[in-house]
Amino acid sequence: MRVLVIGGGIGGLSAALSLHAAGIDCSVHEANAEVRPLGVGINLQPHSVRELIELGLGDELAGIGIATREFVYANRFGQVIWREPRGVAAGYDWPQYSVHRGRLQMMLWQAATARLGADKVRAGQRLLGFEQDAAGVTAHFADGSTAQGDVLVAADGIHSVVRQGFFPDEGVPKWNGALLWRATSVAPDYLSGASMVQAGHRDQKFVCYPIGRTADGQSLVNWIAEQRFPTETLWAREDWNRPAEIGKFLPLFEEWDFGWLNVPALIRSAEAVYEFPMVDRDPLPWWTKGRATLLGDAAHPMYPIGSNGASQTILDARILARELATAPDWQAGLARYEAERRPATAAVVQANRGDGPDRVMDIVHERAPGGFERLEDVASHAELEAVIMSYKRTAGMDPAVLNGRASWSVRR
Repeated sequence: MRVLVIGGGIGGLSAALSLHAAGIDCSVHEANAEVRPLGVGINLQPHSVRELIELGLGDELAGIGIATREFVYANRFGQVIWREPRGVAAGYDWPQYSVHRGRLQMMLWQAATARLGADKVRAGQRLLGFEQDAAGVTAHFADGSTAQGDVLVAADGIHSVVRQGFFPDEGVPKWNGALLWRATSVAPDYLSGASMVQAGHRDQKFVCYPIGRTADGQSLVNWIAEQRFPTETLWAREDWNRPAEIGKFLPLFEEWDFGWLNVPALIRSAEAVYEFPMVDRDPLPWWTKGRATLLGDAAHPMYPIGSNGASQTILDARILARELATAPDWQAGLARYEAERRPATAAVVQANRGDGPDRVMDIVHERAPGGFERLEDVASHAELEAVIMSYKRTAGMDPAVLNGRASWSVRR
């Protein structure tokens, strides 16, 4: 069996590494002529970290990320709503990592090149289309080249060429009215030195977490400032590299100095800020047509709520490889992959649209918009815990379930 993986992002590279580890021949075809470490920070939850460790990438991942120790929800005044340990401290057998998206992609690209061979990890191959028949599938690229295989996996992102071919009338991604300003800043440690913080509520929010250390011992902090606007507001196509002016949003957060975290200082110290609309797409009725299927953002782009997008993509990759390696033929493998991952990811997309675990901030804001003296007078611990645990179960992050399940590593 030969698999063509379209896209050299986190999903495509994770798929290629997983397929190779399972004994399946594959190649990666990335549209960009040069692969560069773009983007800012992302989180990898323990269920996806487990998969990267099982692919033999544990040391590399630990070398580029920060093992998140705790998660804190607060209101816009800095009053703590919820605090919990994360990763190993929360009872998982694997850590949670905060990492620069571009550094993660480059780590995966280098690993795929080393394991598959440079001739099978190719840049500058933008997919134009593909054709399939009983003998196989042929991909056609903008540089005039072609590639043949038995299966084509579209990991080509939210603007997937393959998805557009499957659903030509779908239109542009859906914007929920939230605009994100993302950046990194060098700052002194706050809280534990490895704490992820979300403050505010659904209409105005600030998120931050360290993704690295500087030579002088400070934190490289990834942050996201978020504000919701009317959905009829015009916005440009989402792009990791669209720069933004700090003055456009800093006044919204000027008074958010909590003592334990100085939000306006973080914003002011950023070297470059990028603007990004919060978008997703509706869950699909199917992913697979003949020999071609979808994976990652091509299949289930989701709001960055619950910090699960990249993690769900890595889970896709591992299940795809497992099913293609263990099924009697590629048809059964693709069917089993979609049967497991499509409903699971659709549930996360819908949960994120409902604000996911961030709902705890909304509950407190709705009941105490001016702050509170005693949190228990606003919302009980049990009520907030129910919101948090419901999302963890939906996203496959229940510690007992994850720690107890069998490995997905297989060999064809």
